[in-house]
Amino acid sequence: MPYFLDGNNLIGSQRRARTPGEEDRSALEGEIAARLRGMRSSVTVFYDGPPGRTRSLGSLTIRQPGGSADDAMLREIGKARDPGQITVVTADRGLARRSQDAGAKSLTPTDFWDRFGKGFNVRGAASTDPKVNVDEWLDYFSNPDNKKT
Repeated sequence: MPYFLDGNNLIGSQRRARTPGEEDRSALEGEIAARLRGMRSSVTVFYDGPPGRTRSLGSLTIRQPGGSADDAMLREIGKARDPGQITVVTADRGLARRSQDAGAKSLTPTDFWDRFGKGFNVRGAASTDPKVNVDEWLDYFSNPDNKKT
C-alpha cells in the first residue's frame, strides 16, 4: 500500500518547525526508512519548495516537485490506476478532504506513527533508535557495484 506524506506538514506537526531545514528533513527520512525495513509498504515524501531531484531508497522515495507538495500529491492520485490504494498522511484537513474526494484514503500523522511505530523525536530529545544517514544510503545505492543483477 503506497503512502504519500506531506513532508513539510508532517515535520511541522511533529517537530514544531515552521520552515523545515535539511536537518528536519533528514530526521524525518531517517525515521521513516528505519520503520519501513521489512515492511511491504512504500512511502513517498513530498516537500514544498523549489524543484529538487527525486531520490529513492528502496521503498522510500523523496520528491521535491517544485511548488506545492499538495498539488503534486493530488496529481499523482489522479494518475493512479487505483487511487483507493493510496493513503495521504497529513494534518492539513483541506488536503485530507481533497485526497479523499480524489479517491485516496487519509491518515493523520499521529495515526501514521501509531501504525509504523512511535513518532519521530522532537528536536533535542534523546533517541534510542539508530541514526540513519540518508546521504550514505544514496551513495551506496547509486554505486553500480552495489546493485544486484
